[in-house]
Amino acid sequence: MKSICIVKTGSTFSSTRADHEDFEDWIITRLDLTQSTPFTVNVQAGDSLPDPSQCDGIILTGSHSMVTDEHLWSQKTAQWLKDAVHQEIPLLAICYGHQLLAKSLGGVADYHTKGMEIGTVEIHLTDYIQDDLLFRELPDHIFAHTIHSQTVLELPSNAVRLAYNSHDHNHAFRIGKCAWGVQFHPEFSKEIMNSYINEIAKTEKFDADKKLSLLERSQETKESNALLKKFEDIVCLY
Repeated sequence: MKSICIVKTGSTFSSTRADHEDFEDWIITRLDLTQSTPFTVNVQAGDSLPDPSQCDGIILTGSHSMVTDEHLWSQKTAQWLKDAVHQEIPLLAICYGHQLLAKSLGGVADYHTKGMEIGTVEIHLTDYIQDDLLFRELPDHIFAHTIHSQTVLELPSNAVRLAYNSHDHNHAFRIGKCAWGVQFHPEFSKEIMNSYINEIAKTEKFDADKKLSLLERSQETKESNALLKKFEDIVCLY
């Protein structure tokens, strides 16, 4: 059995967690688990990271923290990510993890000039997916769930840009052979996305029409959800 380390960089809203559990649970639900055994390391809570060589694969969760806050746990995780990439351990970094991975390797992560992106959105894939282990079986555009205020403004110099949309130029990228960052959430379901829309509406003061519009556009995202199982397959082949 292959071991997959889920690096937990935060938790969801308490109300969302009560109804749907948390980031690591959503990720595990998307895996097959007949060939892999996931274990969670909660770095935000102070858990120590294992040596990357002890992991067959790594998945970083999202977080409600901001990369630019540069918490000590986040800085330590960034250095650990550099080591994992150097060792060519298959790695998938989601949302906050995507931004932290890019920053750790020389990219720039900060607040998006257009503000928050939230909801189920269309994402376009670049021609580089044709040679990419994770993305190559996807169509030229997919739908995915998003919720982020910060983003990767500049990719690391050696990154391959894999996905974008009208809001975010860098929705997915690859570094080396097997390290990926995705700004969107392949672990989200429609119900979880709707929970986020309802929670964010309380703090962002959405008007009723905007909230209703986001909920109406919410849908299941089969292609992006499938990326987690595909990543597990890659881990098991390495």
